[in-house]
Amino acid sequence: MSNFEQQKEKFRTQTGFIAALDQSGGSTPKALKLYGLTESAWSNESEMYDLVHAMRARIITSPAFNGDRILAAILFEMTMDREVEGRPTADYLWHVKKVVPILKVDKGLADEANGVQLMKPMPELDALLARAKAKGIFGTKMRSVIKQANKDGIQAVVDQQFEVARQIINAGLVPIIEPEVDIKCPDKAAAENLLKTALKAGLDKLPEGQLVMLKLTIPDQDDLYADFVKHPRVLKVVALSGGYSRDEANKRLARQHGMVASFSRALTEGLTAQQSDAEFNAALDAAIESICQASKT
Repeated sequence: MSNFEQQKEKFRTQTGFIAALDQSGGSTPKALKLYGLTESAWSNESEMYDLVHAMRARIITSPAFNGDRILAAILFEMTMDREVEGRPTADYLWHVKKVVPILKVDKGLADEANGVQLMKPMPELDALLARAKAKGIFGTKMRSVIKQANKDGIQAVVDQQFEVARQIINAGLVPIIEPEVDIKCPDKAAAENLLKTALKAGLDKLPEGQLVMLKLTIPDQDDLYADFVKHPRVLKVVALSGGYSRDEANKRLARQHGMVASFSRALTEGLTAQQSDAEFNAALDAAIESICQASKT
């Protein structure tokens, strides 16, 4: 069985969740600040990226971080291009930790229109996908944001996500479609119902054998997305923490059957550069265990 088929089988058969380690340029200073490093810790962008890679490498190499509880890790492009303990990151994740490597491919968000933020254009996507495939990446992730219950805006988000998803599938990778509903959306439940309808239509149009994953905000109506868990074109339905604390995100997630976590900030909450390795590993272990348990329902 190829690595790709083994990885697909892991998603289908194992419990666990996805670790989102993909903060990009705009969110890196914030991620480092939460990790206990202020802007005085670096003097240029290159040093900043060295620090964030060291943070991610510390997480990935921790004994708490392995394929028993973690299905996959989402990487920022620069993390994919770097090494962990002398091995390319994706290679280290799969062959040392048995964690499936996934790549964030979007280039950020366009300005808000019709109550949503579409993804910026990705003119170099084909070249990036070819490079990712060569490095052993299994799938991709791309994020749009829904801020209002605007039917036209939500349809535009879903249309764009599926259009890019087809390009990714053609490159031999499995796309994670992420149309995040902002937790501050004034009519979040209505936005989620509009999103569900649009997503179902998009999924039903996918040809047989084509697979996507869905990364969605934990819905106000419990089990709103349960149908997608069983959909033949969906490999996994995962939840983003969306700004909720880890405890709140875990509580909400535990009420969703078949949906597992893909947490970023909620995973690294409480981890700092100043902790000893023993303290860091214990804190990470507790975080991973709590998220894993919330993902088992």
